[in-house]
Amino acid sequence: MKSERIPGFGTRAIHAGQEPDPTTGAIMTPVFMTSTYVQEAPNQTKGYDYSRTCNPTRTALEQNLASLEGGQHGLAFASGMAAIHCVLNLLQSGDHVIAGNDLYGGTYRLLRTLYAKFGLETTFVDLTDLQQLEAAFRPTTRLVMLETPTNPLLRCCDLAAIAKSCRKRGVMTMADNTFATPYLQNPLALGCDIVAHSTTKYLGGHSDVVGGALIVNDAELRQKLAHFQNSCGGTPGPMDCFLVLRGTKTLHIRMQRHCENALTVARWLESHPRVARVLYPGLKSHPNFSIAKKQMRAGGGMVSVELQATVAQAKKVASSLRVFSLAESLGGVESLVDHPTSMTHASIPAAERKRAGLEDGLIRLSVGIEDAEDLIADLDQALRRLK
Repeated sequence: MKSERIPGFGTRAIHAGQEPDPTTGAIMTPVFMTSTYVQEAPNQTKGYDYSRTCNPTRTALEQNLASLEGGQHGLAFASGMAAIHCVLNLLQSGDHVIAGNDLYGGTYRLLRTLYAKFGLETTFVDLTDLQQLEAAFRPTTRLVMLETPTNPLLRCCDLAAIAKSCRKRGVMTMADNTFATPYLQNPLALGCDIVAHSTTKYLGGHSDVVGGALIVNDAELRQKLAHFQNSCGGTPGPMDCFLVLRGTKTLHIRMQRHCENALTVARWLESHPRVARVLYPGLKSHPNFSIAKKQMRAGGGMVSVELQATVAQAKKVASSLRVFSLAESLGGVESLVDHPTSMTHASIPAAERKRAGLEDGLIRLSVGIEDAEDLIADLDQALRRLK
């Protein structure tokens, strides 16, 4: 018997988890603005009892995201940090975590300022170097947390190799797939246990919602995560879920344009005399280009640039852009610029940033879907201000 054909990514983005409303025929998933649900008798429900536990709009989103990642189970959260916090709730005092040394400052802050005081130990290493990973394992290691591409240096870790190394030791792997999105990369298919997303970014895609998600294949792991999701209460409201669902419908189209524009911008920047280095996984000059090519379908929409400039000059360039807006976050249709060491990664001590290779002259570009010629013209006028 032939297996049922799996629909393509674009079809799943638009339809997975979503059917026309059976009551009205509405094509769009309704926004179920309710906190509680009437029961015919105690514990006799129609699948829903209280909206912190579950909500039909959230169910549609969770099924949609699971489908896009090729996973069995999705869980939606009020933010990306709420999702990562839920994963860390799986651990015990005395457990050990290995994390990338080039990761989002909020994740670093959560590990260092909250979980450290509860006895969770973390070792930060360059996870693009498998020898460093191997050397960091301890008998108490329970979790490896990674981003790929990383934020903001856009390093690309070998997901399959890391997952294999962890699996033989019984260690969980959590891959933050926010930068790549499921359109470009699928960590579960490469052996990872948990995929995390800030749905605020590319999945929402319009800078109008904050959210997070976890996707897993293992039913028991899903049950444990759902317990903490409900117990800690970091769940999204139905309108937030609706906005992310609206965003995923165009994810494949937007990502195509993000990737095209980012590659065009990166190539232009690479030839600019005031640019010391361009970090973009789609460039052959990228140190992890072969890994990126193996596990990603394109280079993504993020470009990091090390300028031949002082901190003050780098800030001036970031502040002088007109089409790019100076702001935190990323992944929206509009282009953004960020100075990580004074903005998104300021919570990481300067010495640790330097050890990780994050220089003060680096700016991070979230390349939007405007006309590429206008983005280049904007960068050109800002870089001309460097004397």
